[in-house]
Amino acid sequence: MDAADLRIFEAVARLGGMHKAAQELNTVQSNVTARIRFLEEELGVALFRRHSRGATLTHAGQQLLPYAVKVASTLAEAKRAVTDTDSPSGPLAIGSLETTASLRLPSVVAAFGRKYPEVKLSLRIGTNSTLIEQVLNHELDGAFVCAPIRHPDIKGNVAFHEELVVATASTVQSLEGVVTPGCKILIKAPGCAYRERLESWLEAQGVSQFDRLEFGTLDAIVGCVEAGLGFTMLPRSVLERANGRGNLQLHKLPPREGEVETLFIRRNDIYEFSALRAFLATTLSVQAGSALPNAEGSSGER
Repeated sequence: MDAADLRIFEAVARLGGMHKAAQELNTVQSNVTARIRFLEEELGVALFRRHSRGATLTHAGQQLLPYAVKVASTLAEAKRAVTDTDSPSGPLAIGSLETTASLRLPSVVAAFGRKYPEVKLSLRIGTNSTLIEQVLNHELDGAFVCAPIRHPDIKGNVAFHEELVVATASTVQSLEGVVTPGCKILIKAPGCAYRERLESWLEAQGVSQFDRLEFGTLDAIVGCVEAGLGFTMLPRSVLERANGRGNLQLHKLPPREGEVETLFIRRNDIYEFSALRAFLATTLSVQAGSALPNAEGSSGER
């Protein structure tokens, strides 16, 4: 068993088939099939169940996958470390919450692109839990997520400070009579940090029974809140921008419940290559409203 075999195995597992793996690896399917068969014979177990739609992992394959991913990421990181220079370049995969991407990141991405045009930046949107998992699995180099994050393999810098507010239709002047058992909350899918904050806040108000109405986008949530379908909890900055028609009422929360930090996280055991350091430095600089610092520096780590 060598790194090349594990790389092929990981590609088949991730893509769900020999043909797709061969295309990604720029080889022929027969080579992929032969290497997987050789690996299975060497280990003495079946790693995949073949079927008409491709291949799925057996229990043994599921046990092997984390090691294959770790080997692949270690090799990629080693290559990046020895080829890295003081001039940031190459791919950089960053994840973000939808709210952060729409409100906070345009100025950051623009400033970063102007200063480091050789970096191929890609931005993926996801929920808090999804982004954390992708960072842990080496699918993202870093991500903007909602605090707090407590994981031994993750470190983070405070990137932005947000104020959470409860949003209702403009006709609702007080939350009394609204925050009651059986009320309707408008939220995104499980894994959304603001959903979790809203549900925890309701429980702290003594409301344990409420209807959840899930939506795929923030625009849909805002539109339905305006229509009086229910209420939500989101950063004030997002809701103020969305409230151009004046159809929302924003209800302030006590500081302990309303203050939240957005962290820029990454694994604490990776080599922080120059493009990643430069992106963090640009983020902190733009947020502070100062001139861009040298990519070597950063602050606010927690």
